[in-house]
Amino acid sequence: MTYLLALDQGTSSSRSIVFDAQGQVVALAQQELPQIYPQPGWVEHDPMEIWRTQLATAREALARAGLQARDIRAVGITNQRETTVVWNRATGVPIHHAIVWQDRRAEPTCAQLRERGLGATIQAKTGLLIDAYFSGTKLKWLLDHVPQAREQAGRGELAFGTIDSWLLWHLTGGAVHATDVSNASRTMLFNVHSNQWDEELLQMLDIPPALMPRVRPSSAAYGETLPGLLGHAIPIGGVAGDQQSALFGQACFKEGMAKNTYGTGCFMLMHTGATFQTSHNGLLTTSAAQVGPTLATVRAAPPPEEAQSAPQYALEGSVFVGGAVVQWLRDGLHAIRASSEVQSLAESVPDSGGVMMVPAFTGLGAPYWQPEARGTITGLTRGTTLAHIARAALESIAYQSAALLQAMSRDAVAAGAAPVNELRVDGGACINNLLMQFQADLLGIPVVRPAVTETTALGAAYLAGLSAGVYRSTEELSGLWRAERRFLPTLAPQRAQELMARWEHAVRQTTLG
Repeated sequence: MTYLLALDQGTSSSRSIVFDAQGQVVALAQQELPQIYPQPGWVEHDPMEIWRTQLATAREALARAGLQARDIRAVGITNQRETTVVWNRATGVPIHHAIVWQDRRAEPTCAQLRERGLGATIQAKTGLLIDAYFSGTKLKWLLDHVPQAREQAGRGELAFGTIDSWLLWHLTGGAVHATDVSNASRTMLFNVHSNQWDEELLQMLDIPPALMPRVRPSSAAYGETLPGLLGHAIPIGGVAGDQQSALFGQACFKEGMAKNTYGTGCFMLMHTGATFQTSHNGLLTTSAAQVGPTLATVRAAPPPEEAQSAPQYALEGSVFVGGAVVQWLRDGLHAIRASSEVQSLAESVPDSGGVMMVPAFTGLGAPYWQPEARGTITGLTRGTTLAHIARAALESIAYQSAALLQAMSRDAVAAGAAPVNELRVDGGACINNLLMQFQADLLGIPVVRPAVTETTALGAAYLAGLSAGVYRSTEELSGLWRAERRFLPTLAPQRAQELMARWEHAVRQTTLG
C-alpha cells in the first residue's frame, strides 16, 4: 500500500491526514489553535504553538493509521495563507506572534499606497488589490514596530515566511527556507508573471530581499523531514496555500472549473489556465498550484534556484467571515452549544423571517473591498427569534458566496469564456445540507459535494504524490474525483434575484454613517 501524509495548518486548527493512493482518508488528527486578539481588528497566533500542534497531529495521525514514517511516500503541506511570521535564522525563534490573514493593523500602510497611486502597478504585477489582507504590509508592520527588527533584517539575521515556510523550516531543522508560488502570490511582493520576488515591490514596502524564502513549484522536492521528528526521514514533495490546494484537490485543473471552500472564511477560485485575467468586478488574480519536476528528475539533474513551472492562474474571491459566523453564534451570542447544532436551529423556522445578517466583523472582502464595513443584522421584528438569526447567519454565507460567483461569471463572459456552470464545494460547512441547497438556489446552478470533502489536505497529498511519482499526471487525479451529492436549484430565478437584491441592500447599510 502507498500512503501520503498531508499537514493542513489552518486558521482555527492544525490537522494531519493520512491518505491512501486512491485519495481516501486513512486517519485524521486535529488540535484547535488558540486565537489571540490584542485589540479590535488585530488577530494573532503563537508560531511555536502552530509548530507544536502540527507536529503533534502528524504523530497522532500516523499512530491512528497504524503506520510508521517509513510507510509514507511523501509529505504535503497546505496552510492558512497571508499569515505572516518573522523569525531569527540562528535560533528559529519568532520575533513576534504571527499576524493572521484576518488582521487589519496594516490598513494605514495600504491607505498610503493607494494615495500614492500604486494600485494599478501592484495589480498588474501581483493580480492583487491593495489590502491589509496580504502579507507584505504585515511584514512591513513587524519590521517597523518590533525593536531592532529592521536592523537585524538588514544584517540578514531574520527570515520571513507564510506558515508553509515556517513549517518547512522546522521540519527540516532550518535546512530549507522556501515557499511555493501559490503562497508567494498572496504576499503582494511576488511577480506572478515571472514567478519571482519583485524588486520594485520590495523597495516599495522597504523589505530587505535577504528576508525572503526561495520560491518553488507547488509540486517539487523541498527536502526531507528530520528523522527524529516522526521516526524516519520523509520527502516533502508538495506545498500550496489552502485555497489553491483545495482547487487542486477538487481536480479543477482546467479553465472555467470552480470551487468554493466553506471554512473560517469562504474562498472561491476559478481556474483560468495560463491566462492572467484581470478582474473588473472586485476579484483577485492569483497563482494556481504549479507542478514541477518529479523527485526522480530532481535526483538526476537538480533544478536551478528559480521556480521551474509555467505560470497557472485563477480568479479568486475571498469572504472574510464564513463559517466563523457560526462560531460567533456559539461563543458570542451563546445561541448554540456546538457548531453542529446550527442546522437544526435554523431549520426550526421556515425562513429567516425577513432578517438579513451581514457578518462584516473585519470588513468586507471581495467583491466589495470595504475595510470600514461592520456587521449588521437588519429586518428585526417583535417576532424575531434566535432561530431566525441563526438562519440568517447561515444564509449570509451563501449570499456572500453568490456575490462572488456572479462577479466571477461577469469576468468570464467579459473575457469571452462561458460562465461557471457548476460549483464544487468543500470545507467544514459544506456538510450542512440546508446551506448547500440555499447556495444552489441562489446561484441557479448545481452545487456538487465530493465524496472526499477533505480537499484542501487532499490537494497537498496529490501534489506530494505527483512529485514522488505516485501519480503520473493530473489526468490520473481527475479520474479519482467522485461526487457524493449534487444540490440542484429549486428556486425560481426571479425569486433568487429578489433575494440577492435584498442582500445588496443590506450590504450597503453596513457602511452608512
